[in-house]
Amino acid sequence: EVLKLKPENTKRIVFHEITKSAILKAIEQPRDIDLNLVNAQQARRILDRIVGFELSPVLWRKVKPALSAGRVQSVAVRLIVEREREIHAFQTEAAYRITAVFLVPDTDGKLVEMKAELARRIKTKEEAKAFLNACQGASFAIDDITTRPVKKTPPAPFTTSTLQQEAARKLGYTVAQTMMLAQRLYESGFITYMRTDSVNLSEFATTGSKDAIIKMMGDRYVHPRHFETKTKGAQEAHEAIRPTYVDLTPAQVKESLTRDQFRLYQLVWKRFVASRMHSAKYETTSVKIDGKGHRFTSSGSKLVFPGFMSVYQSAEDKEEANSVLAKVKEDSKLKMQELKEEQHFTQPPAHYTEASLVKTMEELGIGRPSTYAPTITTIISRRYVAKEQKNLYVTELGEVVNNIMKQAFPSIVDVNFTATMEGLLDCVAAGTVKWKTVVSNFYPDLKKDVDAAEEELEKVDIQDEVTDVICENCGRHMVIKYGPHGRFLACPGFPECKNTKPYFEKIGVACPKCGKEIVLKKTKKGRKYYGCEDNPDCDFMSWQKPSAKKCPKCGSYMVEKGNKLVCSQETCGYVEAKDEKE
Repeated sequence: EVLKLKPENTKRIVFHEITKSAILKAIEQPRDIDLNLVNAQQARRILDRIVGFELSPVLWRKVKPALSAGRVQSVAVRLIVEREREIHAFQTEAAYRITAVFLVPDTDGKLVEMKAELARRIKTKEEAKAFLNACQGASFAIDDITTRPVKKTPPAPFTTSTLQQEAARKLGYTVAQTMMLAQRLYESGFITYMRTDSVNLSEFATTGSKDAIIKMMGDRYVHPRHFETKTKGAQEAHEAIRPTYVDLTPAQVKESLTRDQFRLYQLVWKRFVASRMHSAKYETTSVKIDGKGHRFTSSGSKLVFPGFMSVYQSAEDKEEANSVLAKVKEDSKLKMQELKEEQHFTQPPAHYTEASLVKTMEELGIGRPSTYAPTITTIISRRYVAKEQKNLYVTELGEVVNNIMKQAFPSIVDVNFTATMEGLLDCVAAGTVKWKTVVSNFYPDLKKDVDAAEEELEKVDIQDEVTDVICENCGRHMVIKYGPHGRFLACPGFPECKNTKPYFEKIGVACPKCGKEIVLKKTKKGRKYYGCEDNPDCDFMSWQKPSAKKCPKCGSYMVEKGNKLVCSQETCGYVEAKDEKE
């Protein structure tokens, strides 16, 4: 419209991977511009701006400046708030699990241990003790042995959501980091477009993968299959995420990629290849043991044919090994060696992580693949949510903003409303609903709620966090403020006193050189390191996080490396496991 182009002379090409063949094919098959898709994008952009531009000023006036509200981000904050409340309201219940160790002869007549568990839980310690006493001297016998084959089908190739979740679980990447790396791989022609909710594959991909698997592993490993997208409201505008050329194995491209890019490419490549392979085959055995009317069970599985698992395994694919069961017969004589009770407690729902929040948003139809990463980045940068050891926790500010949103704008933070709006936008893309109708129906009610909020909501005062750092200009305790580049210290006497200084997070460990606090710092390029708060007078510096524990071998300070503590002196070489409480 702006350029006044004639529709009959204006074409669009579509490609999902940056490869020579894909681009040439797209040029050969240009299509007309789909104005329904243009209108859907236009409506989405306008709705998001209406919400942001109307609601954010309300938060500025009622809470504090530099806050924001959004059609998707406000719902994401609500999900985290409600999960926190579930956790706090959870009532823990205790139960006792009874486990037994039986001695059973194997095929050579040698006694081996077989572990089994009582088929029911016992609620109190008294009941558990009474049960153990009743079992003393009782005879136990095998009542039934069941062996059956089980198949485990491979997972579908990655969508944006599943890639973000698996990269977080397996590689420890944040959602934003995963998308940044995937963008680089896409731009370099290694993978297909990385913002997708579809598990469909092109004919080129299915044919190429079949030939590659036969070449690498043989005919019996190949099993092409069709996956169906189960995501609520999926648009399926693109292919699943896959390597552009399956022949390019991770080993072949390793030298062309950074370490993080290589790890993500390897994950995508393995997942895609696995999705085109045969199911893994197990043989599961279940043994039921009876004694005095009480039933114990022992179960295990043996991998018979690895299938796709020879290439790709997820966290749920751990084999429950119990080799003893294969040697047990129904007439085997049992001798109880040990019987004990273990107390267990019911666990509250887990805190959201970035990965589990993305999964929930996808299941509820909130947002689109392209919005997951920026939404999470925004709610963390706005300090509505704090991230600690991968878990997401709502902050005081997040609670306040969520309460205001629920009180003044209940429809905006309603999960069903947000999902319904996504459905309406999909209808605009399909040409069944006019985009101006969606916007004109939405705005009047929102404007009414904004005007009411301006009049009725009371201002909420959130105090800045006070530190023990004294302002050298006026003697006040400095407070923590937040700017575009993160936290900094400022004098609360502003505007009379305008003193500011950098804020460094203390880690609770004394400097091994001068005894003052070690703080977390960043280089000019953003890389984290640990240094002394007395810098430049003290030049202590470490790339790894120092520990308060001293090396028992040489007395030097130790540093954390993964789940281990390592002596900082390379010539010493002392290593020990890190205490989980540290």
